[in-house]
Amino acid sequence: MFEKLKEEINCVFDRDPAARNVFEICTTYPGLHAIFIHRVSHCLWRNNWKWLARMLSTFARWVTGIEIHPGAKIGRRFFIDHGMGVVIGETAEVGDDVTLYHGVTLGGTTWNKGKRHPTLQDGVVVGAGAKVLGPILIGRNARIGSNAVVTKEVPDGATAVGIPGRIIIKEQQQKKDGAAEKRRQDMASRMGFDAYGVTQDSPDPVAKSIHAILDHMHAVDNRLANMCKVLTAMDANFKAADLPELKCAAFDEGATESVKDNDEPKD
Repeated sequence: MFEKLKEEINCVFDRDPAARNVFEICTTYPGLHAIFIHRVSHCLWRNNWKWLARMLSTFARWVTGIEIHPGAKIGRRFFIDHGMGVVIGETAEVGDDVTLYHGVTLGGTTWNKGKRHPTLQDGVVVGAGAKVLGPILIGRNARIGSNAVVTKEVPDGATAVGIPGRIIIKEQQQKKDGAAEKRRQDMASRMGFDAYGVTQDSPDPVAKSIHAILDHMHAVDNRLANMCKVLTAMDANFKAADLPELKCAAFDEGATESVKDNDEPKD
């Protein structure tokens, strides 16, 4: 028992750089207080002391702002950072090494009896304000973005964001799309353009538009290169002219001149 309590305390050091010492963690971390009380209330719940278990969990909510139903199954090294507003329902199941931030809800979507809350497997991280609803499975090492509303299963190693939650990163997809992303970066660097660090994983529609433009330009470059090869084969004297280098400074100067022209008084 004491080994498990020690694990709960030590995992705070691993996941919160603000943690300084054991005394501070034990006295000032509401997430730790809530999980300690839940361990006791869950034991009471399993031994059919239902009312006492509910009273203890209600007391924990008053003290910590975190509501964990005593029927919920919580694994080892569970960490709730900040904690205010966290709600975990009766049939929720949480694996080992899971992290929740403040405002997270592991809730249900039906009033029927039985399994109605989500299952989080080992290593899941749920961002602040996220809602994971229904008897769905969140795979190992998955990530749920802040303020997302997830009602469908999330596979292992994936990241879900938005309302409704949608998958934006998969381990397999990262490997598959690595070459395409490198091609886009090469195209952008040749243009003297930096797309603000956006990647193929970004849900931003502007970023997706930029990627589409870069892919289109890459296809045009390939087509022109093939045309030049054909023309060279047809005429030995043909030589493709070198394209001028695009520089960001040229665009900046052009934008400045355009602004000046617009500011001139009109007759």
